[in-house]
This record gives sequence, C-alpha cells and structure tokens, in this order.
Amino acid sequence: MVSSLLSVDETVALSNATPLCFSINNLTSNHTIASAYFSAVFSGVGLSSNLFALVVLAKTFQHTKSRSRSSFLIFLGGLVFTDFMGLLVTGSIVVSFHITHFNWRHLDPHCHFCNFMGMSMVFYGLCPLLLGATMAMERYIGINRPFSRSTAMTNSRACSTVAIVWVTAGCISLLPLAGLGNYHLQIPGSWCFLNISSKPLDMTFGLIFSLVGLLSLAVSFLLNTVSVITLLRVCCGQDSRQRRRDYEVEMMVQLILIMAIASISWCPLLMYILKTVVASSVAADPYSVLFYLRLATCNQICDPWIYILCQESRLRCLLRRPCCRGASSKCASCFSGFGLRR
Repeated sequence: MVSSLLSVDETVALSNATPLCFSINNLTSNHTIASAYFSAVFSGVGLSSNLFALVVLAKTFQHTKSRSRSSFLIFLGGLVFTDFMGLLVTGSIVVSFHITHFNWRHLDPHCHFCNFMGMSMVFYGLCPLLLGATMAMERYIGINRPFSRSTAMTNSRACSTVAIVWVTAGCISLLPLAGLGNYHLQIPGSWCFLNISSKPLDMTFGLIFSLVGLLSLAVSFLLNTVSVITLLRVCCGQDSRQRRRDYEVEMMVQLILIMAIASISWCPLLMYILKTVVASSVAADPYSVLFYLRLATCNQICDPWIYILCQESRLRCLLRRPCCRGASSKCASCFSGFGLRR
C-alpha cells in the first residue's frame, strides 16, 4: 500500500517536473542517415541558392533606374533574405541535432530553445506569405494606378513596408510566449512547432497561423489575377506602343510563380492545421505534419530561382511571338518592349 502511494507520488512529481514543450509527444530516438543527409543537403542547397540570388539582386538594383522596378526589387530582396535567414536558423538546429544527437530535455530543461525554434518556424513561415501579398498589392497599384503609385511608393517606404511585415510576423510568433498556444517538440525530435490540438488556446493560435497564411495567399491570387488581366488589356490595346511594359511583365511573371509555388508548398500544411484544430475529434498525425512541413520548406529553395531564371532577358525570348494571332493590326505584338529590335 505504501509502495503504491509512493509510485503515485513519484508519477505526479514527474509529470509536474516535465516541461510543457515535452509533455505531448513521447518521442523516441529516430536518427537515420537518410534524414541527416536530407537535412544537410536541403539546407546547403537552399542557403547557396538564396545567397546567389541576393548577389544577383544587389547587382540588378545598382543598375536599375525605374522607381517601380527598384521598389519591387526591395520587396523581392526582403523575401530572399528572409528565406536565407530562415534556412540558416532552423537548418543549423536540425542539422546539429542529426550530427550530435543531443537530448532536448537535458539541453533545454526550461523550453527556451524549443520556444525559440518554434518562433522561428512560425516567423519564417509567415513572412514569405505576407511579403507575397504585399508584393501583389504593390503591383496591383503600380499597374492600375501608376501615377498615384509613382509618388507614393519610394525606396524608403518599400523598406519600411518590409519591416512592418517582419514586425507583424514576429508579433504573431510571440503569441505563445504570452499564453496563447504553445510550442512543442515534434517527431523525430529535431524541431519544435506550434501544438496542433483542439484545446481553446492552442486552437486559437492554430487558427491565427493558418488563416493569416491562407488569407495572404487568397489576397495574392485575387490581386495578381486583376493585374494580369489589366496588363493584357493594355498590352493588346490601343496604347500598347505608348507604354513599355517589359519590366512590368517580368515582375508579374515572377510574382505569379512566387504565388503558385507558395500555394503548392504551404496550402497542404495550412489546410491540415485548420482542419485539425476545428475538428475536435481528429488528432494531429505527427508524421503528416512532418511531411507537410517538409513540403512547405521547399518554398524557401524555389523562391530564389524564380528571380534567377525569370529575368527580362530570358523572358524576352519567350514573348516575341504575337499574342493576338488573326486579330487586327492593333495586336501586332503582345509586349512591344519584347519585340524584335533593329
């Protein structure tokens, strides 16, 4: 009887001593050579791609005279820099875990390190989505309201807008530290992320994270669609030869590809979080979360190559063909700036 009481007391004491970030998943060591090599190669390719894109962006920005293009390059540079820092911070932790096999409970008994990584995952996950929506809004104003945009959007204001996006994502990532939700260690024990459950506080934070991401993608899709339709009307209309649209076509192609890749990468994870926290009877599958998160991080590798491969000199070769075959002479060329030059 005494031994049973002691065992119960020891169990209660152990549960009280267990930090909150380790109290959900009963993790076991699952170190594989494949996961270690995957993390190292993934981080290395992503870091080198983003670093190369930053160098190309810096050189392009120095030779840019158009104000609209320079502000767009600032937004794009902020996106690439955010992806670079996200891979650097989170990738270094994951790769270190697979190399050293450290024990989170011994290294981080008070969950400070786990909270930092969870904040980093949320911050560097939301920033590309919010920046994509901001870039779509900037292009929408630039194409539909060019005169008001030329006086309103300066380079300093573009930098301030990028900073506001970073602050917004940072405030959202800090919510669990204020008591709204929690960050927990996830399978296979190499990373921390928000706790996906139907508990009131966890559900609220999960809804905020997923809805902000999905709303950013929806805004990007809506504004980019309107901008493309407007740009096609201008290029194939009567004033197609009065306004050169080559740089605007280049920026729109890059923005559409950024939106498409972000949607493919992030929608599965955001929809899964939204479905899990709303349906109280469905528990989150940790292996599904791991798969969706790996798919989402592919966005950080693809973003820099969108700019590298979709520059104006390469797009010109694809856009020399007429866009309105069989139409009147007004539609002789889709984009006059991309036409053959003597």
